[in-house]
Amino acid sequence: MKKFLSAILGISFAAGSLWAQAAKPKPHAAPKKAVATVKRSLLVPASLNQKAPEIYKVKFTTTKGAFLVQVTRSWAPRGADRFYNLVENGFFTDASFFRVITGFMVQFGINAKPAVNAKWQPAMIQDDPVTQSNKRGYMTFATGGPNTRTTQVFINFGDNAGLDSQGFSPFGQVIEGMDVVDKLYSEYGE
Repeated sequence: MKKFLSAILGISFAAGSLWAQAAKPKPHAAPKKAVATVKRSLLVPASLNQKAPEIYKVKFTTTKGAFLVQVTRSWAPRGADRFYNLVENGFFTDASFFRVITGFMVQFGINAKPAVNAKWQPAMIQDDPVTQSNKRGYMTFATGGPNTRTTQVFINFGDNAGLDSQGFSPFGQVIEGMDVVDKLYSEYGE
């Protein structure tokens, strides 16, 4: 069964951004207070353990356009399941691309709310065997060493086969909109 999901990512820019500005309040109306809401499930990582469909697609909407990722569970089952649960529960909503290295990769996966990140930092999953190579457009979890994958993922800009022997196991690939991924702001670098 194929499933289609959607996520919205934000992108930060050096000088300003493309975020829509909020409408000004009407005269004599009290301004509304912003309420930071967090989906309760995101505060309990252990509860997000659904098995992902064998193949599913996720559409990412960014300020540069949209791109579509197809995830194939058989490539990296633990990674595909984790990613599925993060997307289903809105983890990536309003997240930014925070690491863009031209010719190498673009990374995201830090939630916009610090309280959520604090809960996910220790919620590591075991590594998957590497069954696919880190080719252009392939999506992989970032790691800090063996069995340390949490929420951060990256998309390869180039063919990075050297990552394969280091245990970086792709679980999906960009099937539409790689030109959008190529346009992401890269002046911050590391």
